[in-house]
Amino acid sequence: MAVKKILITVTTYPLPSRSYDELVCTAGILEDGSWIRVYPIPLSFLNQIKKDTGFKKYTWIELDVKPRNDDFRPESHSPNNYNVKIISTLGTKDYWKERKSICLKNVYTSKTKLLNDSKDPLNVSLVTFKPTKIINFIVEDDEEEWKDEWKELRKQTDLFEEIESDPEKLIPKVPYKFSYTFEDEEGIPSTLMIEDWEIFQLYWNCLRNAKGNKEVAIQKVKEKYFNIFISKHDVYLFLGTTMQWHRRRANNPFVIIGTFHPLIEEQYSLNL
Repeated sequence: MAVKKILITVTTYPLPSRSYDELVCTAGILEDGSWIRVYPIPLSFLNQIKKDTGFKKYTWIELDVKPRNDDFRPESHSPNNYNVKIISTLGTKDYWKERKSICLKNVYTSKTKLLNDSKDPLNVSLVTFKPTKIINFIVEDDEEEWKDEWKELRKQTDLFEEIESDPEKLIPKVPYKFSYTFEDEEGIPSTLMIEDWEIFQLYWNCLRNAKGNKEVAIQKVKEKYFNIFISKHDVYLFLGTTMQWHRRRANNPFVIIGTFHPLIEEQYSLNL
């Protein structure tokens, strides 16, 4: 048994383009500040524990996991079972003080150091990164529907032997790609795609509120992720590699898998 206490910080949007068993990639941080990636996590399982317990991000859980022998990235584990114990949830008081105490124990500020550490022998593949400046938020058109071969993979997966689910039903595809362009402490720029579940769910919520107007929905997403975040929030990025591009030793195998965005702490001056 290898039961680990994990603070869940990330769930990526379910993508049929991933391997059979990587339907949803879930990541979190251990008590010592190190990262862990856990997959496969069936979408239906996440939905069920949310329904039963009110589970949400920044919740401490205990889960029996083992290192994956088919993934060279040291953070990657798979669950031995889906018997999750929900412990507690960290709130947002005092500018996310409790969350900061775990999520900001190890923070990268240099793109050069990050990419060096992602190479052998460390193969670092999950980090918290603090950009010096966020320059742009990019929206690009994408395909309206999942590819037929991806739909077939979804039907063939054996993820659902233990979890009740309908393999014919696909989660809706967002017809856009979202990216941030940002600079590190040395002014070196990066443009990375955002694969966090929250941004895609925000799009669907905005689309519904805009009564199907895609342009209005996109503007609302941009307003939050660019205008509001930059002006009112102290933004950190949770970065993770895709196994395909990390194995190929791409120039930058990372994508943005989440944001950490407490409000900027207000500073008061004393009038003496």
